[in-house]
Amino acid sequence: MNEKRASNRRSFIATSMTTLTGLALFAQSGFAHETTADDDIHIIGPKSGYAPQIGTLVSMMTWMRVTVLRSVEKLNQEQLDFLFDPHSNTIGAMLMHLAATETFYQTNTFIDGFPQDYTEADKKIWDIPMNLGEPARKSIKGHDLKYYTDMLSQVREKTLAEFRKRDDAWLMKVDPKFFAGKPTNNYCKWFHVCEHESNHNGQIKWIAKRLPGVKPGDE
Repeated sequence: MNEKRASNRRSFIATSMTTLTGLALFAQSGFAHETTADDDIHIIGPKSGYAPQIGTLVSMMTWMRVTVLRSVEKLNQEQLDFLFDPHSNTIGAMLMHLAATETFYQTNTFIDGFPQDYTEADKKIWDIPMNLGEPARKSIKGHDLKYYTDMLSQVREKTLAEFRKRDDAWLMKVDPKFFAGKPTNNYCKWFHVCEHESNHNGQIKWIAKRLPGVKPGDE
């Protein structure tokens, strides 16, 4: 029994050291810092100018946004318009989809009363990128990276401006029926905006590795 416990301890230590080594290499890879001058980018927590919990949410959203931008920072128009197969979405369309999703949650949470959808003006801009599919494959193309990053930035600035006006009580406000028809607070809705970007960042990176001319091992 004692020998088994000692063996388990050695195995645990070896696994832990391997994990820590991997994390150290991961941290040194330049992850999520090349596209920002913010020295606090890797600090998740309250931010000046926001209520404590809202600031923490902002720090997560900012970190995720920098990560997405790093995934696309070297792409040209042709690469942003690349369609892997007839059922895929282009990287450009997915970037616009991220802006569309954030705009939806602006309307949904910043305007009192539930449920809320896009405003009529927003629908003309965001319906196609929100739903993606064939309409997006036909119409979202021909733009350079700045077109998409400017759009993402404009939408995010509105989000941050609205966040600054609100307190943590608003963040905890519950919509009685939202995700799966169940109670959902504003914190969950906006955390979804963050994890939604993480989801599409994975798709973006998958497509980027399969762009014409990309060699194995290229980032």
